[in-house]
Amino acid sequence: MANFLNSFVSFSNTILWSYVLIILLIAVGLYFTVYLKGAQFKFFFQTFKLLAGGKPKDGKGVSSFQAFCISVASSVGTGNLAGVAIAVSVGGPGAVFWMWLITLLGAGSSFVENTLAQVYKVKDKNGYRGGPAYYMEKALGKRKLGIIFSVLITVSFGLVFNSVQANTITFAFEQAFGLSRLYGAIIVIALTSMVIFGGVKRIAQVAEVIVPVMAVAYVLVALFVVLKNIGQLPHVFTMIFQGAFGLKQFTGGGIGAAIMMGIKRGLFANEAGMGSAPNAAAAAEVTHPVNQAIMQVFGVFLNTIIICSATAFIILVSGTNQQEGLTGIQLTQTALTSQVGNWGNAFIAACTFMFAFSSIIGNYYYGESNIEFMNGGKTVLSIFRFAVIGMVFIGSMASLDMVWNLADLFMGLMALLNIVVIFKLSKIVSKVIQDYAVQKKEGKDPVFYAENVDGLVNVECWSKDSEKIEHSA
Repeated sequence: MANFLNSFVSFSNTILWSYVLIILLIAVGLYFTVYLKGAQFKFFFQTFKLLAGGKPKDGKGVSSFQAFCISVASSVGTGNLAGVAIAVSVGGPGAVFWMWLITLLGAGSSFVENTLAQVYKVKDKNGYRGGPAYYMEKALGKRKLGIIFSVLITVSFGLVFNSVQANTITFAFEQAFGLSRLYGAIIVIALTSMVIFGGVKRIAQVAEVIVPVMAVAYVLVALFVVLKNIGQLPHVFTMIFQGAFGLKQFTGGGIGAAIMMGIKRGLFANEAGMGSAPNAAAAAEVTHPVNQAIMQVFGVFLNTIIICSATAFIILVSGTNQQEGLTGIQLTQTALTSQVGNWGNAFIAACTFMFAFSSIIGNYYYGESNIEFMNGGKTVLSIFRFAVIGMVFIGSMASLDMVWNLADLFMGLMALLNIVVIFKLSKIVSKVIQDYAVQKKEGKDPVFYAENVDGLVNVECWSKDSEKIEHSA
């Protein structure tokens, strides 16, 4: 029975992730890019002003930058190290081009879902919360659909994926430093407990420290490797474009493998359109929903165009992708060590810890936000926190393939729900963007009021008539 269930789940995942979701995510990404006239590119340079935005004035909420860091913390995981290596080894250098292309399109879906998360967010004692479950209820009147989504994301992200990340941390430390799995588990549990029992504010404070440090450190090392091999750079770009269009075959799968692996890596790395990041985006205190959408789009670019590309370039300039038998994290470690010496192994282990630990706290927050949507009280939240700690311990000590496959299925169904919903609500997003663009054209710092957008109902936080809520840009 167990074998049958595992086979059924694996088959369902293959259909869902290799065909249905890839086609839908590409299609809606292309549709949003055209329909919204490239909104993900049009407002890109606003990002740098927003990154310097201040803290919430009431001291309770989460700043735009902190919300951005929570979502990046969750999405930037070990896949940025191992997943890209697999894409390059299986799909060849051409996979990198398709990873870039699908990221540019997927950013359109990110813009839509994060705008909706801000529009339909609600206020609680700690600030704001929201996400797909909230806009399913408020924009569509489908609370039951929102509950289904909440269950799927809480189980997959909040519990199971955290066990995966914990497993990766303890394995990396065992390999690099000889630290036993048990001691590794104790360290991860202690750090996780300190953060998640402190609530969203502590999660935000930790994320805004970890994310910049890990991103900058990793990119700087990648930049060092590239500069060391600057003469190889033209050849690397030639390999990428030749492989992308089948002008030269680097793998057995040829252009088909390059396209499929690049698209998968691009979609799965940044999670654009899948309904995860909006849970963090909704927590931000901003003057206009579009401001946070712009920030989240930058997160998509940071995740894939910068961090995933850093891994790809480390591998390609070193030439280790041509060695037989290397794939995943081992390929990344070998590539870096060949360029910087043995400390490369320790550096990758440290990066693995930061990437995976940041994912644990980001994933936890997604679960917490959705438990609150389901009206879970303090007792339920405490049970969830201890369940997270339990899954971190179990994941640190053992591999749970069946559970992980089931989580992939849950995540796939969650993404499927979100794609359909954001497509249906895209007209609302178009109106919100127009409101933003008009105010920018008039030289104003855009401030959003729901009354200024026709057809907008069940909006709690943006009404002129409600109690004035202070926002920071």
